[in-house]
Amino acid sequence: MLQDIRDNSQGVIAKIIIGLIVAVMALFGVESIIGGFTAAPSVAEVNGEEITEVQLQNSTQNLLGSIGANPVDIDQTLVEQLALNQLIEETILRQAAGDAGLAISNDAIDRAIINTPQFQVGGVFDSDLAVRTLAAQGFSVPLYRADLRQRMLMGQVANAYSSSNFATDAELERIARLTRQTRDFRYISIPMGTRTLDTAITDEQIAAYYEDNQEQFREPESVVLNYVILDQAAIADQIEVPETELRTLYEEERDAFEGSAEKRASHILFEVIGSTTEEQAMEAATAARARLDAGEDFAELALELSDDVVSAEEGGDIGYSDGGAFPEAIEEALENLSVDEVSEPVVTEFGVHLVKLTEDNENVYPEFAEVRERLEAELKSAEVELAYAEQLENLSNLAFETGDLETISSQLGLTIQQSEPVTRNGGSGIFANPAVVEAAFSDSVLLEANNSDAIELSDSRAMVLRVEQFNESSILPLEEVEPEIAVNLRTEMEREAVQEIGNELMTAASGGEGLEELLAQYELEWISQEDVLRSSTVANQSLISEVFSLPDPATRDSNPLSGLTLPNGTFVMLELTEVNPGSLDSMTAEEREAMRLTMANDLGSADFGGYLATLRSNADIQQREPAPEF
Repeated sequence: MLQDIRDNSQGVIAKIIIGLIVAVMALFGVESIIGGFTAAPSVAEVNGEEITEVQLQNSTQNLLGSIGANPVDIDQTLVEQLALNQLIEETILRQAAGDAGLAISNDAIDRAIINTPQFQVGGVFDSDLAVRTLAAQGFSVPLYRADLRQRMLMGQVANAYSSSNFATDAELERIARLTRQTRDFRYISIPMGTRTLDTAITDEQIAAYYEDNQEQFREPESVVLNYVILDQAAIADQIEVPETELRTLYEEERDAFEGSAEKRASHILFEVIGSTTEEQAMEAATAARARLDAGEDFAELALELSDDVVSAEEGGDIGYSDGGAFPEAIEEALENLSVDEVSEPVVTEFGVHLVKLTEDNENVYPEFAEVRERLEAELKSAEVELAYAEQLENLSNLAFETGDLETISSQLGLTIQQSEPVTRNGGSGIFANPAVVEAAFSDSVLLEANNSDAIELSDSRAMVLRVEQFNESSILPLEEVEPEIAVNLRTEMEREAVQEIGNELMTAASGGEGLEELLAQYELEWISQEDVLRSSTVANQSLISEVFSLPDPATRDSNPLSGLTLPNGTFVMLELTEVNPGSLDSMTAEEREAMRLTMANDLGSADFGGYLATLRSNADIQQREPAPEF
């Protein structure tokens, strides 16, 4: 298939793509040949097919990357077991797909690659980027295509289950009765407030609380740090670029840019391949051109006739060119076309084309003032990076060689700064950086009073620190925490008062008398809610959850009552008055369809899980015991 023309639309001609692919194949081919003489140890065998240690390690790293976990923080053995189980299931699925005779066409793989976001620039496939990305991940192009084919085959098996299930209207109605159920209820809310302000908090209570909760007022050990920061941005500010250089660069860019144009094209390709001669392809193109002249649609003819099946599915679109992306004959044809005009048959090394110009955009270069900052940054870039690298090396050497920051400050022109106290849990800003905290509390810095090593905060910032003051962990004195204790005691008193009132209300409501008098006494009133869904936000979610946990009033002699205390201390007494079953009729067409799809997907996932479990139970799986550690 000649999707190469589509690839060319991103600026690389077919021969270059083929050359890059051959180069990558050669690069990885050597490694694969060498690897052929040394068999990698296997960790498991599935129906006679081995899973190697290399595969397991790659799968483990991919699993860690997908969950964003730090390898230090989790059980490596557990992660490896999860990765091995995943490899075993993938192998079983791939074998099942092969036994079922499933296959993936080259065209489908081509489309999957072209539509991979990691291989696109501005939403358009870039073959250079694709080859570089694959190489960085240890893939040659053929190896990646083979891996992609296997993954798509496994996807076929999974989709056969997940997309083949369905839900009947009766099943949906049963689900809707529950999920779309609404409830009517009323409740009384008793928030904490000023109910105990007439009760004083004594010094004795405060002192007793302080004695009973000493650890609550413990200040953790901390350090006050002196530090210097090397910042690439500060170095850039010190470098000046002559205005003449900026103007010269601007003129060069403008001259190269102005007058250029970006054209978008579509084509219908008639390949010269096999028994098809160029003359026959030319005749077919001429006949197609006649049909276009008669008024037929270009996109429909491309889908019907073009041998470039990838672009044909997009109406023949092969993307944009700045004058060098397409074969020379096509570029020349585009220069003589108006927008929406179709060329006469054009011959290239790929066959015979009918080319249509779909967009023609002249580029206009911005004014100097608009790009001055960028140009200055570009001219400074190399010099700044070199200066920063040199300064960073000097910073590292001085941090090791000197016993103070003053020498570093004077030689590198860096200002010595001081932090607020920083605990082992970190502080704010740069002191939230774990590397900074680890350095500050290291034995070398904290106990031996050395400078830290140069700590790279980012690609463009680094720091060196030393401890100015160490503060032992200590209990704060009573006078400092007295206001905090008073607030805690008042809060607890308010919580107890609210709970007492709530209990009074619950007792009166359950007994059937005295409730109205209590409501008047405490200036409270019922709040009613109707047709409330489980997902509603008309009230606190804890309250709504409690409402939906109560039994249907229709099954009882009286309406169910419940009392609960919310996290903020508010007491709520609620009464469920009615349960309204849901129905499909209460849902919009979009909601019904979403429910149908969700239920079908859930059923499909369950079926697929059962299928996979069956495959696994019937498979011959041999796992190797790990080698003992010495």
